[in-house]
Amino acid sequence: MSSLTNPRGPERPAVYWRRRLIVFGVLLAVVILVVVLIVRLASGSGAEPAASSSSPTPSASAPPVASAAPDTSTTAPIDEAATTDPGSAAACTADQIRVEAVVNGTSFAAGELPQLSLSVTNTGSAVCTMNAGTSQQVFTVSSGDEPYWTSTDCQTAPSDQQVLLEPGKTVSSNPPITWDRTRSAPDTCDAPRDPVPAAGASYHLNTSIGGFASADSAQFLLN
Repeated sequence: MSSLTNPRGPERPAVYWRRRLIVFGVLLAVVILVVVLIVRLASGSGAEPAASSSSPTPSASAPPVASAAPDTSTTAPIDEAATTDPGSAAACTADQIRVEAVVNGTSFAAGELPQLSLSVTNTGSAVCTMNAGTSQQVFTVSSGDEPYWTSTDCQTAPSDQQVLLEPGKTVSSNPPITWDRTRSAPDTCDAPRDPVPAAGASYHLNTSIGGFASADSAQFLLN
């Protein structure tokens, strides 16, 4: 018989059988472990990955942003407007009203936009009332005898505003108009406009309100 079935040696046969059983047991455990690992790897590779949507859950979603309603209000064109009820006050006349054209600087760098406004002063001795709304205001930028820009060319939503002027009282248009340094005309409101000459060109702002014109212009330079 072979030595596998009939172990020989100085020890008793039972000792050799125990040693063989231990070795076989260890080998069997290794084989089982390898089989289990192979099965797990195979099942893991075939399984669908856990669902992970890029869309946030409802609790993590950002709240909807309410769209702002269009601004239909009209900002008062004249600050410190006294009242809309003139009472018995008479209408202002040319001899008691002084209008001034106002520019926020005398020289503007390239790309810097002038801010245009006007002021109205009651130079008389009696209170008077006048319509000082945007429907009555005209701003004109010219160079020499040539007008380049007029505020009424593309004016939107002009409004009326009755103001009461105390003697010596001065009120100003607010907020000022930002001039984009382009030529205006009624047919250019929805089209790109040509920029006006710069490089040190001189311009003058003239204003009027309620039919009363500024006595002097405000001069400024565009670089």
